[in-house]
Amino acid sequence: MTALLREMYVHQEWADAEHWRAMGIVPAARESQPLLRRLHHIHQVQRMFVWAVGDRAAMPTPTSPKDFKTFDDLKGYARGAHEQIRQMLAQLPPERLSETIVMPWFPSRCELTVESALAQMAMHSHYHRGQNAMILRELGGEPPTTDLIVWHWKGRPDPDWGAADEGHG
Repeated sequence: MTALLREMYVHQEWADAEHWRAMGIVPAARESQPLLRRLHHIHQVQRMFVWAVGDRAAMPTPTSPKDFKTFDDLKGYARGAHEQIRQMLAQLPPERLSETIVMPWFPSRCELTVESALAQMAMHSHYHRGQNAMILRELGGEPPTTDLIVWHWKGRPDPDWGAADEGHG
């Protein structure tokens, strides 16, 4: 694992947690269907990428935002995705980064290296956090600044998911 990729994943979890905390204090955000759909999408895609770069033994069961009764239930799903990412990265041998894999959800063959797939997973989440920040602002919330450089400036803090939920399934 390259140092930069590892850093991107520690940052990604911190940035996701910051967004979840900011949205969690805005009642309208906790109920916003567009926001909840995109949050679900981010973390379902993270789970799919863990599967795609892993052994592909057990494909994640597709879920829907409606499968989560509360905002905190969905947040537990998000935390669970990050747990899976950490476990996958801890077990990933460095030589796998240069292996080519096929991304099965494209309409035609899409091949890329494991390293590129991992970069895509982090960038995908980053892209959607930006969209969520706009929605949060429209709902009266204050989106956190989660740029990589800000994370460095703050001393590379660990993710703070808050204590509201303990189920990380």
